[in-house]
Amino acid sequence: MIKLLIVDDSALMRRQLSALFEAEPDFDIRLARNGREAVLENKAFEPDVVTLDINMPEMDGLTALSLIMLERPVPVVMVSSLTQKGALATLEALNLGAVDYVVKPGGTISLSIDTIRESVISKVRTAARARLKPPVAARMAPSSTARAARPAPARLAPSSPARLVPASSTPGPRNTASRAGVVLIGVSTGGPRTLEMILPKLPADLPWPVLVAQHMPASFTLSFAERMNGLCALKVVEVSSPMALERGTVYIAKGGADMQVVHRGGHPMVIAKPESASHLWHPSVELLGRSALEHFEPAQVLGVMLTGMGSDGAEAFAQIKQQGGRTIAESEDSCVVFGMPAELIKRGGASVVLGAEDIAQQRAV
Repeated sequence: MIKLLIVDDSALMRRQLSALFEAEPDFDIRLARNGREAVLENKAFEPDVVTLDINMPEMDGLTALSLIMLERPVPVVMVSSLTQKGALATLEALNLGAVDYVVKPGGTISLSIDTIRESVISKVRTAARARLKPPVAARMAPSSTARAARPAPARLAPSSPARLVPASSTPGPRNTASRAGVVLIGVSTGGPRTLEMILPKLPADLPWPVLVAQHMPASFTLSFAERMNGLCALKVVEVSSPMALERGTVYIAKGGADMQVVHRGGHPMVIAKPESASHLWHPSVELLGRSALEHFEPAQVLGVMLTGMGSDGAEAFAQIKQQGGRTIAESEDSCVVFGMPAELIKRGGASVVLGAEDIAQQRAV
């Protein structure tokens, strides 16, 4: 039985969300009307997972989340709006410790709640099993005791050093002799916080462009890219139109679309294209990986598979390794949800398995 605490100031939203989970056989449900009640019920009811609205009277969701993570940490799924303000608040919630988020349906809730039914139930079930992480700031400088206690990560053989990118390369078309290359990152549940651990550690002179496919709605990716741009030495942009690949730049796939590598005028570029019906998750990691292999030599492609449920990208990233490229899978101990990296490892597609805190250091100095 999964103990679920639903927190929302809207009586209609509480009733609708409650009805979704009451139809499931394994949920024990309790309701709260605001952040203050959520904090109290978290200690009294001891839920396995919480859905938490952001905008509420008496105590808002972000304040409640901070207290929940301080007093009795529990997996939290935020219930957010599609507005820019909602996106910024959701990203802050993920930074504070929330596992995932659900976007509120637009229009009349009673008429549109069924459109998010599958997503809500799936995300809450996944969150109930998720591994909690402390806030990003608390993980940026682990204590010497924690470093000593952490198991040593698996490493590549000395003949093929585990490094993020070679010491010097410049982008170029596949049919040239240049040492062009690209870093691909695939990530889903738990991704924003994990990326905040990795991308800010990368130096401004990183020789290869970094392409990120993070499963996220269209209204969120621009806010996420702008947030990361303020944290990183690298330039971070959302790919909403064709863009030339340049070193020192991180390209975030636009939500509601797929990012694909192409060549135009002899130069490598990325484009945003409509979601492919042949892929389940978007922006698609699988499509990104396969398109990169069409335009770069495999040895010049590095795939990094981070936390997330499902198997998006596992086949393409395994192919990268099989053809002579390199891949990094995030370790189970590090992942919020050990789904996508586990699928890559199961396929024999991981060159190396590392905790998120170690991935950015895998580069030549």
